Formats: sequence, C-alpha cells, structure tokens
Amino acid sequence: MTTVSTQIVRTLEDLDVEYLFGYPGGRAIELLEELAHSDIEVVRPRDEREASVMAEMYGRYHQQPGVLTGQGPWIGSLGAIGQMEARLGSSPMVAITEASERGDYSTLAPYQQARGDYGGFSLPKILDGITKEWWFPRTANETLRSLQLSFKHATAGRPGPTAVILDGDAVTSEVPEGDVPPVWSPDRQTKNWESGPTDADVAAAADALANADRPVIIAGNGVHVSQCYDELQAVAESYDAVVATSYLGKSTIPETHERAAGVIGSFGHEGANQVVSEADTLLVVGCRMNPMDTNWQAESFIRPDEQTIIHADIDTRNAGWVYPADVGLIGDAGHSLAALVTAGAGENGWALDRAAEAREDFHVPECDSDQSPILPQRAVQAISDVVDEDTIVTADSGNNRFWLLNYLQTPAVRTYFGSGGVGGMGWATPAAVSAAITTDKDVVAVAGDGGFTMTMTSVETAVEYGVAPTFVVLNDTSLGMVRQMDDSIPGVEFHDTDFATVVEGFGAEGIRVTDPDDLDDRLAEAKASDVPTVLDVRIDREPDMVETLQSSFYAEVGGLHE
Repeated sequence: MTTVSTQIVRTLEDLDVEYLFGYPGGRAIELLEELAHSDIEVVRPRDEREASVMAEMYGRYHQQPGVLTGQGPWIGSLGAIGQMEARLGSSPMVAITEASERGDYSTLAPYQQARGDYGGFSLPKILDGITKEWWFPRTANETLRSLQLSFKHATAGRPGPTAVILDGDAVTSEVPEGDVPPVWSPDRQTKNWESGPTDADVAAAADALANADRPVIIAGNGVHVSQCYDELQAVAESYDAVVATSYLGKSTIPETHERAAGVIGSFGHEGANQVVSEADTLLVVGCRMNPMDTNWQAESFIRPDEQTIIHADIDTRNAGWVYPADVGLIGDAGHSLAALVTAGAGENGWALDRAAEAREDFHVPECDSDQSPILPQRAVQAISDVVDEDTIVTADSGNNRFWLLNYLQTPAVRTYFGSGGVGGMGWATPAAVSAAITTDKDVVAVAGDGGFTMTMTSVETAVEYGVAPTFVVLNDTSLGMVRQMDDSIPGVEFHDTDFATVVEGFGAEGIRVTDPDDLDDRLAEAKASDVPTVLDVRIDREPDMVETLQSSFYAEVGGLHE
C-alpha cells in the first residue's frame, strides 16, 4: 500500500507535470517531502505571491495547468494574486494546499486553522471566490479523485484556476485497495473534449464576412489560449480583413504583419480604435470585450445597430454579453476559425492600406529622442529593438504597460504577455522568471519602480535557478499613474531606491541608466548576459501617459476609469 502523498506525486507525474511552484509550510511539507524523490522540479521563490504568479504564467504560456502549493493561510492570501489573474485571464492552474488541520486541537482556540470552524477562518470560502472550482476531500481516495478533477476542470471550457485543500491526516494515510467508488487512472479521469460551432452559424458568419466592405477581426486572449495563430491569419487573408487585438490579445498576430492594426482600448492605438469603429463587420474572437477594450462603451466606437457582429467564444454566455451578436460561434477558437477558412472568402481593397496606416501609431518622434531624462517612448523603443521572435516580454501594471503596448511592436506571436486579468502590480518580474525557467526563450520583464519593488526578490530566484532574464525598471520614483491623476494624493512618491545596488546583493547584475545614448548598448548586453540583469532606467516623470495615449473614444466618455 502507498500513502496519499506518494500517490499525489505519482498522479502529477502521470499527468506530465514538469514544475511545481510553491513554498514549504503546513501539511504541504509532506507533499514536498515526496517530491524530493521525483523528477518534478520544485521552484521555490521567496513567497507564495511570487509562486502563484509563476504558476499562472506557466499555465498561460504552456496551456497546461501551472501547479501551485503551500500552506493554506498563505495560498489564500499572498497566493491569491496569481489565482485571481488566472481566473480573469483564463489561465489553467491547480493549487494544492491545506487547511492547517491539527486534528483534535482544531476546535480549541485554533492556531492557523483554516477549515472554517469557530475561531479560525474559512479557506474554502476564500478559494470559492477566486477559483473556478475547489475540493475539500476528507479521505484517501476522495483526495486522489479530487486532484484528478482539479486538472480536468482547470482546462475544461474556459481555462482557469482550481484548488484542492488537503485535509488533516488524509495526506499521510494509506490508500486502500479495492475501494468503492474506485479511483480511475489520471489520463482517463482528466480527459476533456473540444467543442466547435454549428454548420449553420459558420455559414452565417462566412456570408457576413464575405460580403463585408470593411471587415475587422478583434483577436483576444482566447487566441492565445487555443494557440490558433495560423488559423487567425488564414481567416484574415481569406476574407481580406484587418486584425486588431485586445490588450490580452497582443501578440496573437505579429504586429509587423501586413494585416495587423495594433491594440484597441482606452489607452490603445488610436489607429486601431478608428479601424474598429469604421468596420461594417466585426469578428470578435476569444475576447469578452471588457470596459478597457470597448473604451468604456463609447457610443461611437462599436455600434451594434450599424455593424454586423460575429462573436466567437468558448462559452455561449460570453458571446453577445457586452454587445448583441448577430452570429455566435460557440466552441474552441481554433475550430471556429478553421471552419471559417473553408466556408468562404471575400475581398474589398480596403484592408491592407488601412492596416498599414494604423500601424504608423507604433512609432512617434519621441521614440527617437535623445532627451535626458529618458522619455518613456524612447525607453520602449530600445526594448523593442532587442525583442525578436525568440523573446518573451512580460509587462506589469501601471503607466509602463501602456507605454509598452503602444510602442513595442511585437515581431512574432506569443512574444508579449501582460498583467491584465485582474491587472495586479508586481506580476511581470516573477512571470519573467517562470518563463525563463520553463522555456528556452530570452525573457525581458518591464515594470515601473512600484511594481518591481513588490516582487523584486524573484530576481534572486532567477539567480538561484540559473536563468538570466533581463529586468527593465522604468523608474520615475513614484506611483506614476496615480501621481499623474492627482499629485496631491498621499503616498504617490517613493524613496529613490538604487535598484542596481540592491540586486547585486541577490547575485544579479545591476545597471543604472540615465543617458539615452547608453540605453541600447546596455539592453543588448543585458539580454546577452548569462546572469540576471536589472536595468534601472531613469525616465522623465513629466510625460503624461493619459494625456498622451488616451484614445479619442475614451475621452468621449470622460476619461480615466482605472
């Protein structure tokens, strides 16, 4: 007979789990003890927040569940940020945690107890608010079945985070033989089946696209989830359409592609927003159309009474959720797009010239400025110059991500990922470390000084695990986005931290850059280095992001809603 903890590890191995991100504590220690005898690599950052982001990034990039573990009170607090990002950003993720169960002592003035009894707190209630599904099994076989179901649900339909709360001594109890109901093999119990749109809906969508004079595709995160990049380009070419993307859909098409128009939304490209507004037919693929995507529903942006809207989504509840759809293509985005390719074709003579015009927004004169302090546009241009098709960029929240989405022109698919589900600060740095550990790509993380400071101990994790991402801190010594909204708000100014000196204490390279003439060379050196390198780039704090990047449609509804 084997113990539950041993069988959990065997289940993870059977499911081809390569990495587990977590932090020892509570009954998770028994699980980690068993992992010492496994080929699964344990990535242990400095806290559960960073571990949760690393697991989320793994799931987002690889589209296999990123596995997170740790003690329940901290998975439900510090570790919530990665789970929330996974929930709103559709990343498959499994948290294996515990309730700090202490048997007969759990109801006696409990310490750390998280199962929900009097005197403690309820981890199930916390996880119920941030995961797709959670399980709190009490027996050996129930624990193993719950683990299998957590992997199935994490990837079923719209992906997201799930959780298993290990309870008390069940972690170390023996797995009985011949129990009823039985535990099936992991590969059989976790299998999912893909769905596709009906023939009638495909025909209706194809007819609308074929007869359109100005067809535009809005590609969202669902294209990343399905990894149907070829199918997206094929539909654009078949129907002579322009492709714009949502923020989370950035790099679903190379932004150098002749049909790419850029990113829509409140602080997106003006040209891309105008293209969407000019369209007579819109094909929305894997994008729920959140308020930032829709310019907070500015009346002149998307107009269902005047435009034909085809909405392709894995979940029928999302198609036509924000704007009424004329046709819904319900199922995996790749299946929907592949069906459209074979269902028809069209041409209009409008798309290529219009897309080329829209792409001009990727470059402005400030991108070439030799001004000091360094303009944020100039800093992003330098980043763009070192990003190739084998580089992954991770972007944080705040002003830095909006400068980046506007002036970083991605050269290939799957080269840009940003915090945009729940949009928490501190995401880019641990996400970059996760990408560096689990891929063979070069990785560049971009964050403001506020977001970088939140999780900069991830740089030490990169040192420890022998990977060498480049971390670019766009440093204006402030909480820039809030400061520019109203500089009288308390708490918007930061101490001028010397990040170059700090990270050298972690064993990384640190470089402060104040001169734009040095920026390109320092970035190239950092990217080529075999140790993690942090560039503390001192940017001009005066250029107002909102004033510079706010779309005309967003201004129409009154401006900043962050």
